[in-house]
Amino acid sequence: MNNKEEKIISLNAIELQEFQPNRYPFLMIDKVTECVPGKYANGYKNVTNNEWYFPKHFPGNPNMPGALQLEAMAQMLTVAITTQEGLKGSVTHALKHVVRFKREVVPGDKLKIRATIKKWKRGICEGEAICTVNNEEVSNAKMIITIPDIFKRYIPK
Repeated sequence: MNNKEEKIISLNAIELQEFQPNRYPFLMIDKVTECVPGKYANGYKNVTNNEWYFPKHFPGNPNMPGALQLEAMAQMLTVAITTQEGLKGSVTHALKHVVRFKREVVPGDKLKIRATIKKWKRGICEGEAICTVNNEEVSNAKMIITIPDIFKRYIPK
């Protein structure tokens, strides 16, 4: 840790929308419980029976689609990025994801998400995230996300 004191924040369901551009039905996180801007963000998604995707995925055996688990991880990483000074409300785009799924996430689960920035430079973030349910890892991802408005400044003309 450097000489600067790290600012730890938490964001409720309304506050996190200032730092995450997605909205219902594609906002995949409910709360940010702890965040150090530019370093990490932790939070969760309460998976309930009334999720819009359960009737089709899969009738009689509903589970959260892997693509939406990945989206939850990317959104948490976005919060870790956009809570930095001057980046509030920035739009992010995915460049690359490498994801692994270990078990199903079902109605009633509390999907905890930990996202960590590994490298941040010129509008490109390399990070990783882990999802757990009851302290058991259910999925993880290594991601590269960009803020196009920053990244395009560094593209040679």
